[in-house]
Amino acid sequence: MGFETQDVERKTIAIMRILRDSPEPLGARVISHHLKDHGIELSERAVRYHLKLMDERGFTESVGRDGRLITQLGREELESALVSDKVGFVASKIELLAYQTDFDLDKRQGKVPVNISFFPERQFKKAIEVMKGAFQTELCVGDLVAVAHKGERLGEIIVPQGKIGLATVCSVIVNGALLKAGIPMDSKFGGILQIKNHKPLRFVELIQYSGSSLDPSEIYIASKMTSVGQVARKGEGRILANFREIPALCQPEAENVIASLKEASLGGVLMMGDVSKSVCEVPVELNKVGMILTGGLNSVAAAVESGIEVKNHAMSTVMEYRELIRFWNL
Repeated sequence: MGFETQDVERKTIAIMRILRDSPEPLGARVISHHLKDHGIELSERAVRYHLKLMDERGFTESVGRDGRLITQLGREELESALVSDKVGFVASKIELLAYQTDFDLDKRQGKVPVNISFFPERQFKKAIEVMKGAFQTELCVGDLVAVAHKGERLGEIIVPQGKIGLATVCSVIVNGALLKAGIPMDSKFGGILQIKNHKPLRFVELIQYSGSSLDPSEIYIASKMTSVGQVARKGEGRILANFREIPALCQPEAENVIASLKEASLGGVLMMGDVSKSVCEVPVELNKVGMILTGGLNSVAAAVESGIEVKNHAMSTVMEYRELIRFWNL
C-alpha cells in the first residue's frame, strides 16, 4: 500500500469513526470540524470528495440535505481496518482528552473530561439509589454529574430514544489539571483494585493503555469483574482504578493541584506512593512517584452489578464545569 493510498484510508477511517459516534446524520462542515480533534485538517470540499468515495464503496449513505450516515458495511469495515492503528488507541485518547481539558482551578471554570452512560428510562431512579453508596464512600472522581434526556446533549453526544444519559467526571481530569500546571503524567494501566478493610490492598487485574484498543473500565464492567457495591457497604471488594506515574521532582506541586481539585468537588486520587517505591504491588520507575486514581465509572459499575442495563462510553467527551451538578441534587 503506497503512502498516498494509506493516507486516504486513514482519513476515511477517521470520518467513519465520527459518523459512527453520531446518532444523527452529519454534513461535510461538521465532519471537517470534528476531524481537527483527530489531528486531521480537511476542508469541506475535501470531506465531500472522501464522502463520495465512501458512498461508492457502500460505507456511507446520503440522507438528503441532512448529511451522511454510516452503513452496516461501514461499521464492519471500521472494526477490521487499520488494526495497527488501534494498538495504543486508549493511551492516545487519554492524551487528547487531557489536552482538551482547560479547567481553571482558581476561577473554577472551563472544560472537564467526562464518561457518558446511557440508562433505560424505566431503570434510572433505581440506578440513582444504587449509585449513592459509591458517591458517599468517595469511590468516584468527585460527586459532580450531568443528566440529559432523549434528544438532549451531554457535551457533543446526543441521548438516544428511550434512554437517560449520565455524565460522570473521568479520572483524566487529574491528567489535564497536572498538564495545565506543567507536570507530565505517564498513564500506565487501567485495573481492578482490591480493597480490604476500607483500604487499597493490591491490583488483581491490569490492562496497559499503550497496548489496548478498548477502554479497560468498559471491559471490566461488561465482564462483571467489579464489586463496587460491596466495597461501599462493607469496605471489602474490587473497584475500578487507574495507575499513573509522575516525576518525583513534581510531587509537591502535584499535591497542591490535587488539593485544589478536591476543593472543586473533583477528587479521584486514591493514594500517592513514595519515590521509586511500588504502590499496591505495582513497580514504579526510578525517580518516579506512583499514583492510584479511582475509576470515574465506579458508580455505574455498581448499577450494573445490581442488574441494570447500561451502555458506557468511557472518556468520551468534555463538558463545561458549570453544566455539572452535585449528584445529591438529582
